[in-house]
Amino acid sequence: MKTFSLANARDLLVNKEISALELIEATLERCSRFAHLNALITPTPEQALAAAKVSDARRAKGKAGLMEGLPIAIKDMFCTEGIRTTAGSKMLENFVPTYESTVTTKLKIAGSISVGKANQDEFAMGSANNTSYYGNCINPWTSSTRSEAQLVPGGSSGGSAVAVAAGMALGATGTDTGGSIRQPASFCGITGLKPTYGRCSRWGIIAFASSLDQAGPMTQDVCSAALMLQAMAGYDAKDSTSIDIDVPNYAAALNQSFKGLRIGIAEQYQPNTLPDDIRALHQQGQDWLKAAGAEIVPISMPYTDYALPTYYIVGLAECSSNLSRYDGVRYGYRTPDASSLDDMYMRTRAEGFGSEVRRRVLLGTYVLSAGYYDAYYLRAQKVRTLIAQDFHHAFRKCDLILTSTTPSAAFAHGEKMDDPISMYLNDVFTVPASLSGLPAISIPAGLSADHLPLGLQLIGKPFDEATVLRGGKVLEDAAKFTYLSENDHE
Repeated sequence: MKTFSLANARDLLVNKEISALELIEATLERCSRFAHLNALITPTPEQALAAAKVSDARRAKGKAGLMEGLPIAIKDMFCTEGIRTTAGSKMLENFVPTYESTVTTKLKIAGSISVGKANQDEFAMGSANNTSYYGNCINPWTSSTRSEAQLVPGGSSGGSAVAVAAGMALGATGTDTGGSIRQPASFCGITGLKPTYGRCSRWGIIAFASSLDQAGPMTQDVCSAALMLQAMAGYDAKDSTSIDIDVPNYAAALNQSFKGLRIGIAEQYQPNTLPDDIRALHQQGQDWLKAAGAEIVPISMPYTDYALPTYYIVGLAECSSNLSRYDGVRYGYRTPDASSLDDMYMRTRAEGFGSEVRRRVLLGTYVLSAGYYDAYYLRAQKVRTLIAQDFHHAFRKCDLILTSTTPSAAFAHGEKMDDPISMYLNDVFTVPASLSGLPAISIPAGLSADHLPLGLQLIGKPFDEATVLRGGKVLEDAAKFTYLSENDHE
């Protein structure tokens, strides 16, 4: 790809081979050229150009931050002061926060420049970026056998993935509840990192499922992910789930030897239904890691098969609770045609939420209701503990776990809209790490039979993003993945 990666662009800025203003102007030109991909809900070109001039002045004074002058996109789950934040929903169509999320504040302090708010599934509920009130986001890749089909970018952070894949931003923030960073990263051929739960603050991020949501970087390569995570991570007293633990130098960790590390392989992550091309890539990933000096060890994850139903009980219960605040009273959409208070509640929620959000709220309310709480929600929490114990036991034998990121490559828009269960199965490999709060990364490592990107996932120990990134760099160097060319976007 002819556009720079985040890390490459930083080097050019540091060496004064390019100015922040020139970089932002070039990025905004790409945003305009690829607007048809619908990656951005709210572009912010004027603010970006103004920020670039300030950035160049700051660098001239020797006060450049870690990400000074680098263009990024912000998933529309992150509250941004004075800039519309919608969560991809009609419910928040006109919501303009008076405050800034902690993660985006940190990125601003580091000197990054936002080019806009990225499209996403409504309230982060989806795996294809086709539940957004603002329209489908389109994957810039095309199938070699169905070139006329518009492909999904994955979700929920689809707009962030597309922005990076198409060079409309050099990095983007995502949120990952059950795979919403890693799955779209795999579908769009980029790198996506979900940090350990508690590594990045959730304050100012619109909540989906509070015990699962975690912010992370989406970039073109591993070095850029390390750079961006360095800026995003850190303790925040405003977030009760934030963990007060030192943030290591992630970039420095990439240069450490990989020799002697143990890579766990679980048969439960290789079902018989897995396509041959994905199964072959998984084997190739093992060979690459082994060639770098790692030891491949078998592990068992017996509760893996229960992860998806557990996730959809816990996640939906929490979404039902979190979304109860959207009732038309304090902020957000309010129906104009209510005959009573109860009617206002019902109409506001029926009109403000899309069908997928309504489905999840109804299911979540059901599993929390009297008579069903013990049978569903309480039991799911117990199984969640067993899934976490699987990882705890596995990490006694290994340092990282290698899996495929997704059970398929990107599919066409509309293919699975009438089958929500089939859609939910896209998260089968990403959900276990989310339930356990573990760091995990997706690396673009190969192409499917239709010449579409396929990702490999590495899952690490709690707060060991450094080793996850190091393993990701080994896979990236070995795969030599070919990013989209300029013409592939057209």
